[in-house]
Amino acid sequence: MFPRITFPGSLLLLALWFSGLTGGAAAAPKPNVVFILCDNLGYGDIGCYGSKIHRTPNVDRLAQEGLKLTGFYAASGVCTPSRASLMTGCYPRRVNMHLSDLGRAVLQPVSPKGLNPEEVTIAEVLKTAGYATAIIGKWHLGDQLPFLPTRQGFDHFFGIPYSDDMTPRAGQVWPPLPLMRDEKVIEAPVDCRFLTKRYTEESIKFIRQNKDKPFFLLLSHATPGSTLKPEVAPEFSDHSKNGAWGDSVEELDWSTGELMRTLKELKLDENTLIVWTSDNGAPKRNPVQGSNLPLAGWGYTTAEGGMRVPCLIRWPGKIQAGQTTDALTTMMDWVPTLAKLSGGKLARDKKIDGKNIWPLFTDPETKKSPNQFFYYYQGAELQAVRNERWKLYLKGSHLDRTQKTRAEAALYDLKNDEAEIRDVAAQHPEVIEKLMQAARQAQADLGDTDQEGKGQRPAGLVKDVEARVLPGA
Repeated sequence: MFPRITFPGSLLLLALWFSGLTGGAAAAPKPNVVFILCDNLGYGDIGCYGSKIHRTPNVDRLAQEGLKLTGFYAASGVCTPSRASLMTGCYPRRVNMHLSDLGRAVLQPVSPKGLNPEEVTIAEVLKTAGYATAIIGKWHLGDQLPFLPTRQGFDHFFGIPYSDDMTPRAGQVWPPLPLMRDEKVIEAPVDCRFLTKRYTEESIKFIRQNKDKPFFLLLSHATPGSTLKPEVAPEFSDHSKNGAWGDSVEELDWSTGELMRTLKELKLDENTLIVWTSDNGAPKRNPVQGSNLPLAGWGYTTAEGGMRVPCLIRWPGKIQAGQTTDALTTMMDWVPTLAKLSGGKLARDKKIDGKNIWPLFTDPETKKSPNQFFYYYQGAELQAVRNERWKLYLKGSHLDRTQKTRAEAALYDLKNDEAEIRDVAAQHPEVIEKLMQAARQAQADLGDTDQEGKGQRPAGLVKDVEARVLPGA
């Protein structure tokens, strides 16, 4: 039995005071978050994922010094739904951002539809934890005033409200492509050649201005983008071995290096989580531009190459360098994961589909993904479902962007056949039944082409629309 020790009053107060200073264990500072989102960049477009023609030393360094995800999915093969999932932690169908008001794959300029302001965005979650927030780059979740980033949790917005290819042309009475600062158009049309450079400069400015408090920066690039020939600054033109597409990829790598250098200079490097990814896979072009190899298929589809995207995560001292995991992870997981890391509050009255995947990052060798299934939606249609190993394409779902439908279900072993070459449906009827049960649950909750889901929520709609144009135009 240990003897009882008593302290004089003054010593006891001193002990309590010292304990308060240390907190027993001092609370760790909240991490800054720099989230870099590329547009239409493919799984095989950067060196650390296998590219032999694009020079990406800065992005490759993220892989060398952090964690590479090889089983990470956008929640759609096109940008508006994919970006909605990042913002909300939900499947696009849950928040009714899977189709435009015209039934098209993405929102068009001057649309009455947008991300419902009642949804709780990733920026709003982080603001509850005291973060400064900014989105610099492409938005594409509604260009009407109630849907702009500054109404969705971002302190600042500098960028374009929709895709770089949505410009006036025959049959499309669209306004000149606007560059906005917060809620005002400052240029129209914007010169897209300089967007990556200007976005990088604005990002560095935001980091410097907020270096003494936690911040969330979403750098949402417009490139490689949706135009048939990506536009780059003159110093990057004819810079690569792969034409304008390669030039844009290498300019993105330069931008990444500039942000990494700034964080190092400001001594923020070791308390900053960097995430680097893409909103969907590279689209099919003739001649070929982007690459999703070794995955099958192209962007804008539910093939692996359409929705599985590169994702690199770096946080010195918290994430061990040089690791790789093929665990099933998704864009939707960032909302609960960043809430956990920041101490931000999730909405209690809104279901989200993402899971906290932070344990995977710190221990990728032994931790398993909390995601049991993943659902591949093309617009309103559920086309496929996967678990950790198997991917099932549903009978009757559409093939690519054609009107043809699958005569039979198709099953692929993604652990051994990520190129989706060998259909093994005939050998595994029990796997098909298990995945079909999961598909039926998704159809009931999220919906399908012939039914609404019980768990769907409405998108935002406005009665009167106005174009985002220069004042006085």
